[in-house]
Amino acid sequence: MRLIPILLLVITLEAQQNYEARISAVRKTPGFVSFWDFVKREGDRFAPYQASREKADLRLDPVNYVLDYWGEGRAATMADFPLSGEGPFGQAVKFQAETDRNFRPVLLVPRSRLHNSGIDVKGNGQSVTLLAWIKRQEGNHAIAGIWHEGTDLAANSKQAKRVELGMRQYALFAGLAANTGASAAHVSETGGSSFGDKYARDLSVTSELIPNGQWCMVGLRFDNRANTVSSSLDGKETEYWIDEPDKHPFFQWPAKGWREGSYSPPEKKPSSRQVISEGVEILTYPFTKVRVSTKGRELVALRANPFWFPHDLFTPKGADHGGPFTIGRVIHSSRGVGFVGEIGGVAVFNKALSLAQLQKLAAVGRAANGTYELIRR
Repeated sequence: MRLIPILLLVITLEAQQNYEARISAVRKTPGFVSFWDFVKREGDRFAPYQASREKADLRLDPVNYVLDYWGEGRAATMADFPLSGEGPFGQAVKFQAETDRNFRPVLLVPRSRLHNSGIDVKGNGQSVTLLAWIKRQEGNHAIAGIWHEGTDLAANSKQAKRVELGMRQYALFAGLAANTGASAAHVSETGGSSFGDKYARDLSVTSELIPNGQWCMVGLRFDNRANTVSSSLDGKETEYWIDEPDKHPFFQWPAKGWREGSYSPPEKKPSSRQVISEGVEILTYPFTKVRVSTKGRELVALRANPFWFPHDLFTPKGADHGGPFTIGRVIHSSRGVGFVGEIGGVAVFNKALSLAQLQKLAAVGRAANGTYELIRR
């Protein structure tokens, strides 16, 4: 009669030890700042594990940003963020395809509580790595980060009552128009738009798509010293080039910047030369491929992973000029549905992790057959 309770106790202890080992693997990674696993709570809010030096209150608030900025719709509550009961760390939040255009729920740390904290990575020489463990269903928009798109544009909706300019720093996306459904890493040095477009266009993206309906780890890695931003999928950063970038829906903008001189990756010494015809050759540089002829120079390919970004991350003038940290969506004038799926972990590190460290974190919770071994609660 006692065997069943004892067996259940053993299983419970093993599950707890497994959970603690996975959390420890994240927290012991150099540069660790904060990690939300959606298991840990303080009061009724999701709370992060934090570096010992971190004192900021980084609990996640439930917010309907349409109500905050347009004055429409109802307030969001924790009930609007259903849990799956399983995930690489034991729990995951479901972000659904909301049908009410006046309801766009997001988990948010207000700027007033994160300003100058460890996750507020910005300014001179600062690097960052942002990781998220997700199960994507659809959508190409935001997963997590500090990326307030602004409400100054009446994009597919009426003008907001509370108008704010963009306040972007760094964030993970599910591909955008760069490669819909891929892992994409967005960064900004101004907080606003770039290359003459109304949106920011400094971004790296993977060639591989996120596998739908399967757990994986997507990553952003901004290396300030190397002047690059990289995207990863399950710890792998595959080199990716965009041919004919002038015709690409996203990379046409940095291509425009290249022609006009606002995007100038290093082109001093080519790594290879390909003779096309007499007087015509293609020179390959670290981030560009350029056709050179008597007619001049033409950009024929642009490297999208890693992407050249020779800037510091945007530094807001103060707490009133910076964006919040959000998970699941970002504040955006289009008020679109965005990412649909589950998010089971989000981690921030204040350094550019190595590829070996990325691969180790991608392996956290992975079973011997290469699939994620879920913890159920």
